[in-house]
Amino acid sequence: QVQLVESGGGSVQAGGSLTLSCAASGVTYVTYCMGWFRQAPGKEREGVAAVNTGLGSTYYAGAVKGRFAIRQDNAKKTLYLQMNSLKPEDTAMYYCAAADPRVCGTSWSAHYQYNYWGQGTQVTVSS
Repeated sequence: QVQLVESGGGSVQAGGSLTLSCAASGVTYVTYCMGWFRQAPGKEREGVAAVNTGLGSTYYAGAVKGRFAIRQDNAKKTLYLQMNSLKPEDTAMYYCAAADPRVCGTSWSAHYQYNYWGQGTQVTVSS
């Protein structure tokens, strides 16, 4: 059973930076599609970024491209999301998720494709 635990959320002012971490345990396979999602109150859960942990290919939502960076540390079984130039509209609960590696591609942002989820970490950006 894969377990994911996020950390690193907090409150920052617009223009600031945060790095989220997602520690994975119970990982059976070498390759997963690992993604970051976010959900603001009253809004749908949306994909932020994803990475194929075997190939290293990355995917980003248009709203965060150029500001956020997803990276992995396979030795530590940890996924990161570096968030720069944060905006108030980035305020949301951020979740880490894992899926079959084939999800990474055109389906990377489809949250229903992901089998495993963390509990989330809150990010609040004030103007």
